Amino acid sequence: MTISEQTSSVNDEAVLRATGRTRSTWHELLSTAGAHDWNHFDTAAWLVREHGVDGWWAQGISVGYEKQTARRKPGQRADGRFEVTVSRRVPLDQQEALHAVIARVGNEIGADPTSTRAKTKYVTAKWKREGGVITARVAPSENGKSPIALAMTVASDTDLPAAKALLTSWLPEA
Repeated sequence: MTISEQTSSVNDEAVLRATGRTRSTWHELLSTAGAHDWNHFDTAAWLVREHGVDGWWAQGISVGYEKQTARRKPGQRADGRFEVTVSRRVPLDQQEALHAVIARVGNEIGADPTSTRAKTKYVTAKWKREGGVITARVAPSENGKSPIALAMTVASDTDLPAAKALLTSWLPEA
């Protein structure tokens, strides 16, 4: 199993519409400003402060720049750890889907979630464990199905394939 590199889930036209510049233009500006030596937070903050970029877009531009300059590998978070996410639409309403994933993950790891949010638009459960966090997120139901996403942080990119397979096995059946 391979973990594919996703350079961006948002196309360049959307970046241009939202920010007034293309992704490559932002990367050139960041390079000229010396961002190669900045951390993720400083890069995003510079985009917001100096260019008025919305925070969400600043995060995405920063991550893309970090990948382009080989400072971040696919799946790598700003803290250096890695994260993998799997998802599936299940034939359950949102609350049933949350309870199903909590039961499944809890049974597999032998622990209840350390936190849950069941009264928000996107309901979640989180398990803090040695070496990282497992997060379940269930979107609102549509046509009798609910999208579930399971994410896990791991220490190394070599752990990503095994973590992806494990999380996939923990998703309720479609």
